[in-house]
Amino acid sequence: MELEPVIGLECHIQLKTRTKMFCGCSNRGEYEPPNKTICPICTGHPGTLPVINRAAVASAARMALALGCTINEHLKWDRKNYFYPDLPKGYQISQYDLPIGIHGALEIPGADGATTIRINRLHLEEDAAKNTHSRDRNWTLVDYNRAGTPLMEIVTEADFHSPQQAKRYLQELQMIARYLDVSDADMEKGHLRCDANISLRPVGETRFWHKTEVKNINSFKHVERALEYEIIRQTKLWQTNTPPSTNTTRGWNEAKQVTVEQRWKEGEGDYRYFPEPDLPPVHAGPGQAIDPEALRATLPELPAARRHRFIEQLGVNPTDVLTLTGDPTIATFCENAISEMEQWIADTTEDDADREALTKKAGKTVSSWIASKLLGILNDRGTAFADAKVTPENFAELLQLFLARRVNSTIAMQILTQMVVIGGEPHILLAEMGTSQVSDGATLTDAVTAAIAAHPGPVADYRAGKKNAIQFLLGQVMRETKGTADPAVARQLLEERLQ
Repeated sequence: MELEPVIGLECHIQLKTRTKMFCGCSNRGEYEPPNKTICPICTGHPGTLPVINRAAVASAARMALALGCTINEHLKWDRKNYFYPDLPKGYQISQYDLPIGIHGALEIPGADGATTIRINRLHLEEDAAKNTHSRDRNWTLVDYNRAGTPLMEIVTEADFHSPQQAKRYLQELQMIARYLDVSDADMEKGHLRCDANISLRPVGETRFWHKTEVKNINSFKHVERALEYEIIRQTKLWQTNTPPSTNTTRGWNEAKQVTVEQRWKEGEGDYRYFPEPDLPPVHAGPGQAIDPEALRATLPELPAARRHRFIEQLGVNPTDVLTLTGDPTIATFCENAISEMEQWIADTTEDDADREALTKKAGKTVSSWIASKLLGILNDRGTAFADAKVTPENFAELLQLFLARRVNSTIAMQILTQMVVIGGEPHILLAEMGTSQVSDGATLTDAVTAAIAAHPGPVADYRAGKKNAIQFLLGQVMRETKGTADPAVARQLLEERLQ
């Protein structure tokens, strides 16, 4: 029997508002000592009254609009009742039947084409506190700094059919939250958490079988691995004629690379939802607390649109575009650097045909250098992009020096590394280094002659038809000239001498 996985995701995204969802406490409790950013409201003292955070509602509505959701005309708050140490009131203020947004969709790219994932709903709620369990579970510490943090929950339909699709959806969701600046959506810090629901069914069937919910997964890699494990585990149950007969909840054990059963999964009736009596409903429309059209006007260019524009208008290499647009800071840097390059080409190229040809290459040149070289340096040094000292103008100037053959790639990388660490203009750094690319044939002759004389083996290989042997000899010339030789000129001289 051929089986297919059926997957739906429930994602929680913490909003980075100044204060919590229903009180005036700071929303930066993760940077403070435990139990410091708390008050009687967020710790559930009797007799306290919550107040709605207007900024949180606006941020959630903007996210809903970015996901193509319809904003409900009337929103209300509900109590979701359950008992756990991280929930001081014994209930969570959430939204049940009238959430902020419904019926959206998000298109995610993939190797086999784009897939549209339907969004069932987006609603707001308050986050719970943070539990820290001992290894043997004999005690639990509770930090209430996180209690009351504004939290969006985004629920999809069961439209995923592979772990890779689920991972790609989460990455796109993270990008959108960052582009809107409503959340840092850092999974490792718990800003973005995922519950994955998965079941299997025979190919061709449309009904849903009993599902397993894998709770609180906190990285893209873990989501993919947890779902892959569940597919294997549930397939074995089907093969032994014992498919899952109840809905269950499991957790992901990264150390053992397995999911672990936690409890039977609750149903809606177990939470005993009822309208929150201490909060008024919120209305949407012109002049109301939520004005969808006014908020829509504040939406920036979203990641998918930016990817398309980078490829079609700026000439960015499609293989680099996901890397360059994943972070809005990097995307803006790339776009500004391309603009600087295009201006330099316009100012220095007289022939119209040459100008057009160079302009078409500007996007690919800039994007490939950012993706492969600049980000590589930052990764090696463990430096965040926002902390790099290099500016788009100076980055474009460095590429101008390289394209004008004043520096080769070796020297350019040395200069770029300094620009990342201390900043500065490339031509000044080049002057301070006291070196530039050597392209004079007479100057390079000695280095070429020395390389040929010192390495008869590669010379014989080249003359015997092994043309790749010249790469070794070229490396020796570059070594002899301390990386200053023009590779193209050095290679030409080597070929002339060897022939």
